[in-house]
Amino acid sequence: MNTVKEQLHKSGYKLTPQREVTLSVLLENKSKHLSAEDIFQRVKEQYPEIGLATVYRTLELLYDLKIIDKANFGDGVSRYDFKQSGAKHYNHHLICVNCGKVIEVEDDLLYDVEKIVEHDYKFKVLNHRLTFHGVCRECQLKDESNE
Repeated sequence: MNTVKEQLHKSGYKLTPQREVTLSVLLENKSKHLSAEDIFQRVKEQYPEIGLATVYRTLELLYDLKIIDKANFGDGVSRYDFKQSGAKHYNHHLICVNCGKVIEVEDDLLYDVEKIVEHDYKFKVLNHRLTFHGVCRECQLKDESNE
């Protein structure tokens, strides 16, 4: 939280109570990829007078300041999580088409592909995203037990 506070101050912003509770919700749910609405519902439990627009503005500010990442998994809903400190790339994701679970893959699976693109196409890669859509282990086990 102190690191985020410093980043906000360097950029001319304060850590308001609304921003702090939004950050707390993100920290408490680090392993999840919450939508703005999910975050709003959790923030509202702790700060009942907050509005959805305030949560949206806070998330956009944190995204603009590169404190959090925003990802869209093809369903039109933006989801947020903390940026991996020191990471060059976004995390890769595995998305279960049955239950909607999102699993992060922190390995940089495209390192070799990136080097080929840079060499063969003379294209400087700044970032990439990789998303697999499939069925998670839990859903596979449910399916097997229903057969």
